[in-house]
Amino acid sequence: MNGSRQKVRRRLPALALAFMVSACTGLPFDKPPPQLFVLTPKTTFPQDLPTVDWQMSVDLPIAQASLNTPRVAVHHTPISLDYYQGAAWVDAAPKMVQTLLIESFESTGRILGVGRQSVALRADYNLVTELREFQAELNHGEFPLIRVRLNAKLVRFPQRIIVATTSKEVVTQARGHQIEDIVRAFDESLGGVLKSVVTWTLRAVPARSPPRR
Repeated sequence: MNGSRQKVRRRLPALALAFMVSACTGLPFDKPPPQLFVLTPKTTFPQDLPTVDWQMSVDLPIAQASLNTPRVAVHHTPISLDYYQGAAWVDAAPKMVQTLLIESFESTGRILGVGRQSVALRADYNLVTELREFQAELNHGEFPLIRVRLNAKLVRFPQRIIVATTSKEVVTQARGHQIEDIVRAFDESLGGVLKSVVTWTLRAVPARSPPRR
């Protein structure tokens, strides 16, 4: 009996340590990490796009809290918002849209310089945007609709005068209910908005940079 008690006493510290490690590290592994998805910049544009000699900065899009997240948003009804489980964007939606906007402008080859606001970029214009819609919408038993809407203002520096405004929206019906179908439809809707905003921006102002005052 004494020998058995000694063995139990020796095991107790090890069991306590194992429980502590499990308590500290077990929680993150209770649920698998979400599958990450990326969207793509636009690379095809009208051939008659003007070539401009001005530079532009692109602000981080404004978005309401429900869209300022990496989670993939879905409307079950017009007054309720949820998120797809097990899926996420590689970055918060506004930051992802900002990056894709910049890459889309660069892919045109028609603009002298474009980027995020920085000391190195002496911008002639600033593109200010608001991400108004960026969600899937359940469609009464049909495949979900993916709605993307971006409001944009083009501001001339250094006067900080708004020279043009627009709102672009594209709605695409997914080809299925799987998350991969949803993401492809997001890519199509966002691609249409990116193409429209880039085309509008390059045509909204003269090709030559304005004089600075």
